[in-house]
Amino acid sequence: MSDKKNIAEIGAGSATDAAEALTHEKTQAAAETATEGAESADAGVYTHAFKNPFEFEGRTYTELTFNFVGLKGRDMLAIENEMQAMSEYALAPEISASFQCKMAARAAGIGSDVLEAMPLKDFNKITGAARRFLLDSGY
Repeated sequence: MSDKKNIAEIGAGSATDAAEALTHEKTQAAAETATEGAESADAGVYTHAFKNPFEFEGRTYTELTFNFVGLKGRDMLAIENEMQAMSEYALAPEISASFQCKMAARAAGIGSDVLEAMPLKDFNKITGAARRFLLDSGY
């Protein structure tokens, strides 16, 4: 009889463990969904915190905020004109790092030369935010 009791206890313990694991997975998935929702709600404004302060022409940057929702159609046209003047063309701005760099610079109120001088990891995160904004805005 004690063997049957032990088997029943083991089975109950396994069921409890499985229920706890499932609850943990559901809680974790809900937290991830909430985080994704918050990111998409803030997709128009991106704040980049530098892991190491970035210095350019005597100015040190620890954080930059990019207000993409503040950009206007004239900004997009100005970026295209600027690129054409330099014999650069962006047939698809959502895949052009040069276009995204110039767009991010305008959104932060800095020159694109500042972004171009950044470490690649920071540059990629910032231009990635510009790309996400372009795609989210229907481009």
